[in-house]
Amino acid sequence: MSNGRTPLVGVTTYRQEASWGPWRRPAAVLPVSYVDCVAAAGGRPLLLPPSEGPGGGGRSSSDVVGVLDALVLVGGGDVDPASYGASLHPATSGVSRERDDSERALLAAALDAEIPILAICRGLQVLNVHLGGSLFQHVPDVVGHAGHQPAAGCFGSTEVRIEPGSRLSKIMDEASTVRCSHHQAVDRPGDGLVVTARAPDGLIEAVELSSAPFVVGVEWHPEQDGDLRLFDALVRAGG
Repeated sequence: MSNGRTPLVGVTTYRQEASWGPWRRPAAVLPVSYVDCVAAAGGRPLLLPPSEGPGGGGRSSSDVVGVLDALVLVGGGDVDPASYGASLHPATSGVSRERDDSERALLAAALDAEIPILAICRGLQVLNVHLGGSLFQHVPDVVGHAGHQPAAGCFGSTEVRIEPGSRLSKIMDEASTVRCSHHQAVDRPGDGLVVTARAPDGLIEAVELSSAPFVVGVEWHPEQDGDLRLFDALVRAGG
């Protein structure tokens, strides 16, 4: 770790009604597996809820990123298709423009600061849209099957082929079976993004930003099974 300090890793969260004890109210939530993986990889997780209203982006995002050593953009609901010039598909759900705007502000600040970024599932989609790319709004329409998300809230297994020589290939085996749960995916890659993994059906499963020291996006969920390889690489890059 740089200067003997544990790298501080920002992890995005999302707003959702939740219940605990006698309470049921809006909360900033996140599966604890993300937190556990960052900590197990040697990082100190800092949870970042979506900001709303004045001060939700711009200067405050730069201030937040200014104290971080790395950033994780996590999974969740669909990105607003209006942000990449598309109309709403009937299967698109969980859209939150406030979350989109908040995460894109954090992402922009992180890219400017050149801190390491790991973008997971929705996070990859946010990264792609932010860089001018577009998304398939419903993967079964494209590939003809629901293997990438067998049902809402369920994970499928996909074998991905990783491009030799890519940053990802130095972190993982070039053929890896991964856990996925996504019904959207990259259509047109954003500016500077290089495709580094595909599923057997040709769907893009990972990208890297060629101009950045460490920006990796994956459609699968390494946190689901506690696969620390990507988190280890992120924390090392931020250390």
